[in-house]
Amino acid sequence: MIRIVDYGMGNLRSVQKAFEKLGIAAEIVTSPDQIASAEKLVLPGVGAFRDAIHELRRLELVEPIREHIRKDKPFLGICLGLQLLFDVSFEDGEWKGLGVLGGDVVRFPAMPDLKVPHMGWNTLEPTHPCQLLKEIPADASVYFVHSYYVRPTDESVIAARTDYGIPFTSMIERGNLFATQFHPEKSQKVGLKLLENFATR
Repeated sequence: MIRIVDYGMGNLRSVQKAFEKLGIAAEIVTSPDQIASAEKLVLPGVGAFRDAIHELRRLELVEPIREHIRKDKPFLGICLGLQLLFDVSFEDGEWKGLGVLGGDVVRFPAMPDLKVPHMGWNTLEPTHPCQLLKEIPADASVYFVHSYYVRPTDESVIAARTDYGIPFTSMIERGNLFATQFHPEKSQKVGLKLLENFATR
């Protein structure tokens, strides 16, 4: 069973409906015990990093999430759920993240003719064969909505980059740990295939 973490900051129902469209059961959970017993875990997220990490700590969900990842059980972070995995975010201050991956979260620089947030469809550029991108074209387009991006210390975790004035990390993979800066649940056929690849691991 796939479990989707509810900490008040994600478009949970959209993610759940995407799995349902594939005929895959996914339940929304809120308790540490439910996370601890999950076979596969999804951490979605929209909004501010500071509020998200505060809620994860308040609800005592940080350690169960870390333990799930330590055990190398399948995990998928989406958008803010990717950024939360890193050491620190500089969104409106400096905020300590989950520390699962080394690196930081920074805002896009001001660039002529490019608006921030980065919003809309853009192309994935895989860095190596990724399990979740199986049977997905190398130049597939996916849907983004974000003003900040991650800078991993260990570049070997980068599964794909995307160009928005600068190349940024749009997907990571480390063992059974996966995360996307884009929204698979909003990325039509490509996103559904990625979710199916995760569910059938």
